[in-house]
Amino acid sequence: MELIRPFVKWAGGKGGLISQLKNFYPFDLENGVIERYVEPFIGGGAVLIDILQRYDVKEAYAFDINKDLINCYNVIKNNVEDLIEELDKKEKEFLKLETDERTAYFYDIRNKYNSYKLEKVIDVKRASEFIFLNRTCFNGLYRVNKSGKFNVPCGKYKNPTICDSKNLRNLSKLIQNVIFEYGDYKKSSEYVDNKTFVYFDPPYRPLSITSGFTSYTKEDFNDENQKELAKYYCELNNKKAKLMLSNSNPKNTNKEDTFFEDIYKGFNINEVSAKRMINANSKGRGEISELLITNYEETIECTEENSIMKMVASN
Repeated sequence: MELIRPFVKWAGGKGGLISQLKNFYPFDLENGVIERYVEPFIGGGAVLIDILQRYDVKEAYAFDINKDLINCYNVIKNNVEDLIEELDKKEKEFLKLETDERTAYFYDIRNKYNSYKLEKVIDVKRASEFIFLNRTCFNGLYRVNKSGKFNVPCGKYKNPTICDSKNLRNLSKLIQNVIFEYGDYKKSSEYVDNKTFVYFDPPYRPLSITSGFTSYTKEDFNDENQKELAKYYCELNNKKAKLMLSNSNPKNTNKEDTFFEDIYKGFNINEVSAKRMINANSKGRGEISELLITNYEETIECTEENSIMKMVASN
């Protein structure tokens, strides 16, 4: 099977970091000790997709508080042909239009999408609207306001791929054994044991006012939420699960900021290089470092090859 990609563009998506992240996966994935993969903040799903293509895990569970995102995964899993039919229709209608007509078409779909809430367990029509808006909006963002309304403006793409039928079919086959559930990250607890690998990709702690982007849902994710997540990380560590967590590196802007070293004291804290894709100030875009926090040691080879540096927070 050819390489499968995430179906959605997602702020903070890990597609560009997979080449580094894969070298920090626990060795127990390869030798078969790990039987279950859990992702409490599924987002674009790049790591889930990579894990499923590399390893033969028996079970996988994915969670998110974005109900529409979870609906899309379940539609792709269970009704992919119906989804392709809806997306293909939208793509053909959209691409034949002139620029002004495309803009009007986009806002018509956006208004319809914002006019109702997801009520069904699986809603193909709503999933097609979600993917259409993601593929045609400015910068491919998914962002909602405090009222929960999608508010990204229309993009200016010449020939956007709205219906990637081949990738959708391949993804559908890949995720047949994955359980996708709407809910808070703590809902994942019951599925975690000592044969589980858990990857956390929460909303990142902002490096600055302009770089803050946590509006995947109408709720914010502040420092208190980050601390609460760190406590949950410790709880799963006590279950002897293998844990890996991504977040921003505050030392990009403040060398004295030890926020993550403090709340993840005793765990392995590594840096990986990344490109900042979202910032209100264009001068703030470019290569920075992100933190990768694990409760297990990486191999020396992986650390030397992929880490800018390695920090082990002391007890």
